[in-house]
Amino acid sequence: MKGLKGKTVVVTGASSGIGEALARECAVQGANVVLGARSLQKLQLIVGDIRSKGGEATYCAVDVTKPEECRNLIDTAVGEYGGLDVLICNAGLSMRALFDDVDLEVLHRLMDVNFWGTVYCTKYALPYLQASHGSLVGISSVAGLHGLPGRTGYSASKYAMTGFLETVRIENLKKGLHVMVACPGFTASNVRFSALTADGSSQGETPRDEAKMMTPEQVARIVIRGIEKRKRLCLMEAEGRATHFIKKFAPGFLDRMFYMVMAREPDSPLK
Repeated sequence: MKGLKGKTVVVTGASSGIGEALARECAVQGANVVLGARSLQKLQLIVGDIRSKGGEATYCAVDVTKPEECRNLIDTAVGEYGGLDVLICNAGLSMRALFDDVDLEVLHRLMDVNFWGTVYCTKYALPYLQASHGSLVGISSVAGLHGLPGRTGYSASKYAMTGFLETVRIENLKKGLHVMVACPGFTASNVRFSALTADGSSQGETPRDEAKMMTPEQVARIVIRGIEKRKRLCLMEAEGRATHFIKKFAPGFLDRMFYMVMAREPDSPLK
């Protein structure tokens, strides 16, 4: 894929953060963008702004934990633009709590959004992506490369997403489908503020310094370059690349490093 101009792109979780940045950047590059998220009002505002700047975009309210709404999102893209070239499964939810303390419903919720949301959207988009020899992208995380203490449900859901996408890639080796797993590090986005605590309530604020994180716009540009180059794995900064490398040769050392880093967070659940 040499560029996104004239391509149809669906982005889930597009009402804020990385998803919004992806939608806006795809539109700037000339794509027809279909934004999906639960907040209809936010989607309307973003699409209105994209159109006011000469971009082509539409929206569909979707809760990715509901299969019928995921089908409607894909149908909206096909009905509006005649096909589908790229699906970016970005809708996500995080958490921050020790497994000792966390309510099991929190883990179910993360799997529903992060894993099943990807499965449902992929199921309905796949025939169109196969026809266009398009791209299927999952926005995973460094936590999907190595277990992240205090984030059991998040790491588990991102590992599940990766396993699912890699298997879809293999099944479609002879069908021209491109599948990419993108792994941002810590990013300054709303997903950090809406992360669930042990009892399922939102943490409301991030314990980490936002100024030292990647911006959603930086992540979006890297993801789009990865799509254009049809990469398998998209690592974005030194932290992600180091995790991927060290895990192969010194996984025990990586365990200790992850523990140390996460234990230093303000109000860390690690003792």
